[in-house]
Amino acid sequence: MYNIRKEIHFCYGHRLLNHTGPCRYLHGHNAIALICLNSEELDKLGMVCDFSELGHFAKAWVDRELDHQLLLHQDDPLIPWLQQAGERHRVLACNPTAENIAKLIFEALAAAKFSVSEVTVYETPTASASYSHATAYGQTR
Repeated sequence: MYNIRKEIHFCYGHRLLNHTGPCRYLHGHNAIALICLNSEELDKLGMVCDFSELGHFAKAWVDRELDHQLLLHQDDPLIPWLQQAGERHRVLACNPTAENIAKLIFEALAAAKFSVSEVTVYETPTASASYSHATAYGQTR
């Protein structure tokens, strides 16, 4: 199995509804998404995927959908205020945890036909969460 990895850096703000710790307050992260692709075979150029093709798509998607946005659960009472003020935000059906952000990125790459096997989102240099191909198919590693 061949594997490649590409990092995408982005910033976002969020808060977690019903959290009892400090994550219940608005705060932000300088995040890194580590995208992993795999393949049993290489293409005619000897690659799993051209890094520039992966990077261009992933960076454009992250910039459009996540970067410098406030990510909020759909039940967050701040949403009407943000809408009225014209502030950039994204509403999610789930809490905007690193786990759920990793899944969002994974699903966007999979929908674009990249052979994504795992996406890891680092909220901080020491805290990360992943969503993987095995997770997507209900398997464990």
